[in-house]
Amino acid sequence: GFAGHVNYDVIPGVIYTHPEVATAGKSEEQLKDAGVAYNVGTFPFSANSRARCVNDSDGLVKILSDKETDRILGVHVIGPNAGEMIMEGVIGMEYGASSEDIARTCHAHPTLSEAFKEACMATYSSPIHF
Repeated sequence: GFAGHVNYDVIPGVIYTHPEVATAGKSEEQLKDAGVAYNVGTFPFSANSRARCVNDSDGLVKILSDKETDRILGVHVIGPNAGEMIMEGVIGMEYGASSEDIARTCHAHPTLSEAFKEACMATYSSPIHF
């Protein structure tokens, strides 16, 4: 067989609690220690219509991106479906997406993943619904 490709910098970590916790890429502490200038965007599930409809609106999505290039460097989700939602960030980081790339991608409404889009919007500009 062939050797597989694994990018160890973007392997997701998930804690299956309530609310779920998921992370991939760099943390703010790692970026600070490395001297990387970065932007932060967050969006709370309390402002997400789907999370409110299913009465599970604790938590938030946080996106970290390079201050100059806007390339996504880290994704952190605490809240409903975090273990599934983290994959949007993993794919984005694997292929070098910017927060604006994700924010400009159409997300179905109403979905929990809209919180991811809104956090990306907050990273490079401002969210629509908060």
